[in-house]
Amino acid sequence: MTAFESRLSDKTVRVGVIGLGYVGLPLVHVFWQAGLTTMGFDIDPGKIERLRRGETYIKHFAGDNVRAMNASGRFTATSDFGRLSEVDAVLICVPTPLNAEREPDLSFVVNTAEAIAKNLHPGMLVVLESTTYPGTTTEVVGPILEKSGLEIGRDVLLAFSPEREDPGSGYETRKIPKIVGGIDERSGAAAEQLYALAFAEVHRVRDTETAEAVKITENIFRAVNIALVNELKIAYGKMGIDVWAVIEAAKTKPFGFMAFYPGPGLGGHCIPIDPFYLSWRAKQFNVDTHFIELAGVVNRAMPGLVVDALAEALKSDGKPMKGARVLVMGVAYKKNVDDLRESPALEIMDIIQERGGSVAYHDPWIAEIMPTREHPELKGMKSAPFDEATISAFDAVVIATDHSNVDYPSLVAWSRLVIDTRNATKNVHGGRAKIVRA
Repeated sequence: MTAFESRLSDKTVRVGVIGLGYVGLPLVHVFWQAGLTTMGFDIDPGKIERLRRGETYIKHFAGDNVRAMNASGRFTATSDFGRLSEVDAVLICVPTPLNAEREPDLSFVVNTAEAIAKNLHPGMLVVLESTTYPGTTTEVVGPILEKSGLEIGRDVLLAFSPEREDPGSGYETRKIPKIVGGIDERSGAAAEQLYALAFAEVHRVRDTETAEAVKITENIFRAVNIALVNELKIAYGKMGIDVWAVIEAAKTKPFGFMAFYPGPGLGGHCIPIDPFYLSWRAKQFNVDTHFIELAGVVNRAMPGLVVDALAEALKSDGKPMKGARVLVMGVAYKKNVDDLRESPALEIMDIIQERGGSVAYHDPWIAEIMPTREHPELKGMKSAPFDEATISAFDAVVIATDHSNVDYPSLVAWSRLVIDTRNATKNVHGGRAKIVRA
């Protein structure tokens, strides 16, 4: 039995997590909850300082969790990657975005693997959690780690375990089943044992490629089905049929149907991005993923269609889009989170401005729009107040994100026109606003 395997057995293994964002911070907390000594790494010194002060920067992750971790003496937050030499297992939770050509950008993974390689020691387990295409662990991470002079499978263990966080959903991280796949038998077994110390259920697959494909498949499934209901929304809308009522009725069937809901487009760090990772990879095997790419076309078109519906509704009231004052309700990519990544609300705001309208937003979760690569002109915009004087001054309100802590009856009562992309006003009756579901 190696020293690492011995520490696994007696639960003294030291776990490091690189990337303390929406995935990494809850992950390190889960291992801390299991009684293990943990270390969190991040290149952002601001995050490290806030954690050391006992503060959280993720609204759905309580500050009490951070303070308890600090007080225990079993958690350290650091930007010093030299301290990777102090851990037995390191879990990589860094972004995997698309570049401007909508191709995989693995720069964060590559840079992280290079930092680990400089501090790698025999017996260490490295696990990639960042969502990526099948083959990344073996073809990208493995060769970088072996630049250390240590051999994968003999001196160092390597595995993949896809993150499955669903921010704002209420799912407890430790209770979400964990998928693991190793680059070889020893790596797979070690990863399975490690995660079993902290997670209620661990499902091991035969290799890293299978584990990588699991996460891609989960998110493609969602992207394709959301595209389907978005297309149905358009078709049924032309027929005068309420797609929301159709879905509510269809989901009464106890088999053969799973409810997905339309919206203003896709957002977040997974669903708008992950399908393109597989499409890009499939092309290397001379496979065209028509179905996946068509879903992407449909979903990316939704923000423009929402603005079309807004323009048509304004026109019917004798108000042109040019010069119209529009309030966007909710700019987070999904309800009850403070995450702007790939949010369709930002695209909607851009299109409104391109068509001559002026735009503002209200979001109880996001006080100010931080810089984004795709929407730099929105940087620094602050959330408008939610009161009658403010709301009634706009020509229209577009509900782009249906946060639970918004008073929708008051919104409808104070507004002239509401474009509801989330069916958030389904239980609102009365009020002066004309409601258009788009």
